[in-house]
Amino acid sequence: MTTAPGTAAVVAGVEVDTRHWIGGHRVASAGTFDDVSPLDGTVIAQVSRGGQAEVDAAVAAAKAAFASWSQTPPAERAEVLHRVADGVDARLEELAQVETRDNGSLLRSHRRGVMPRVAMNFRFFADHVLELSHPDFETRGHRNHVSWDPAGVTAIVTPWNAPLMLATWRIGPALAAGNTVVAKPPEWAPLTASLLADIAHDAGLPDGVLNVVQGLGVEAGAPLVAHPDVRRVCFTGSVPTSVRIGESAARNVTPVSFELGGKSPLLVFDDADLDLAVDLAVEQFDNSGQVCLAAVRLLVQDGVYDEFRTRFLAKAATITQGDSRDESSDIGPLVSRTHFDRVDGFVTRAISDGAQVILGGGPNTGLNDATGGFYYRPTVFEGVDRSMEITCDEVFGPVLTLQRFASEEDGVAMANDTDYGLAATLVTGDRDRAERVASRLRAGTVWVNCFFVRDLSAPFGGSGRSGIGREGGTWSFDFYCDVKNSVFAPKGWN
Repeated sequence: MTTAPGTAAVVAGVEVDTRHWIGGHRVASAGTFDDVSPLDGTVIAQVSRGGQAEVDAAVAAAKAAFASWSQTPPAERAEVLHRVADGVDARLEELAQVETRDNGSLLRSHRRGVMPRVAMNFRFFADHVLELSHPDFETRGHRNHVSWDPAGVTAIVTPWNAPLMLATWRIGPALAAGNTVVAKPPEWAPLTASLLADIAHDAGLPDGVLNVVQGLGVEAGAPLVAHPDVRRVCFTGSVPTSVRIGESAARNVTPVSFELGGKSPLLVFDDADLDLAVDLAVEQFDNSGQVCLAAVRLLVQDGVYDEFRTRFLAKAATITQGDSRDESSDIGPLVSRTHFDRVDGFVTRAISDGAQVILGGGPNTGLNDATGGFYYRPTVFEGVDRSMEITCDEVFGPVLTLQRFASEEDGVAMANDTDYGLAATLVTGDRDRAERVASRLRAGTVWVNCFFVRDLSAPFGGSGRSGIGREGGTWSFDFYCDVKNSVFAPKGWN
């Protein structure tokens, strides 16, 4: 089919409207930007390129819709959000195909885990808002009553590594709380946000409650987070961008929730199950390392270091890299040429700093030449220390470092020797050690003998430069709402 630039595209056999979704209508911009697939480097869509005008229109639509949506009984809001989840399930294969083409993540992961989680994000928070309660309590004969009031227009700026799942992790509770939303999807993977707008509209979500403005960060994201009518700002991404967003939001005293980078450790103790430890270590290459929670610093105790190293490298060498639509592929490409060059820069500088490559160490040249994509080989460095950039800064690619430690005290110190604090993983056969070490690790989430076990009712967020705030369960509503206490006197009634 033939479509006007910035109007629609057919991606993986699915028609995607590439205009904004504002106030229940499709809105085109005068300009567009190219959406490039990392699978083969081809332009798959020309997307409307929004800016201040589109942001102003979307915020105005969200503000107008807030008056009604915030007063809609929670049970009715929940019904609508369950219908949105049903719509996601009905179009799960389309969403999976489009997102794989758009951001290069594995199709099998989108089918089996990521897109089902999108639907779950709506269902869980739709149900949880109905359970919000705090027992009334008494103060000198006065009754205190706690309530969660909708806060207002919520700006949600999301990343490209799991764009729809991470967007709905915020959109779900914001809408369930009674807020309205303006979402700015990532310019490197914007398409499934547009499909979500269609799904939400078909589910009966009122016009203006969810708006999607596409564009570049400096042109669309910046005016959105700085808008004076926005009452909550949510951002997942890099620390430098969060600093700029925080400065803009602070001018309006707008609360922020930031989920930022990580440089998480995987601690393997002498008493660990090495089969488990090796499996967990290889899992850190998932999504080509484009996972904020990834334990990219492998810290292994002296007594098992050599055996772990041998077994880990042997298993990592069996990873199959290829087209993400192929069921046999274990990892796909990096998301863009820009990000590919960034990751390669980290690797090149690490080698110059004296780090030793013991696996990979560069682009998958043969695959890139054959496909035109942005594939980078799984890479492991040894001989690194805290003075090197590769051990300190987030690479966000398939690049791990391997270091040894002597004692439990040393391991904990090395694990905590980072400006980040998003997650940590430890492998040990000693229950007492597990409890002791977990309590000492500086991280928002600690996994013991497991990895990436997530429950939507649990608090999630980072310490240090890994973020501000916690979301999940009631913690989400504490952020998306104005928590109010009403105090009733015992006397004065007619």
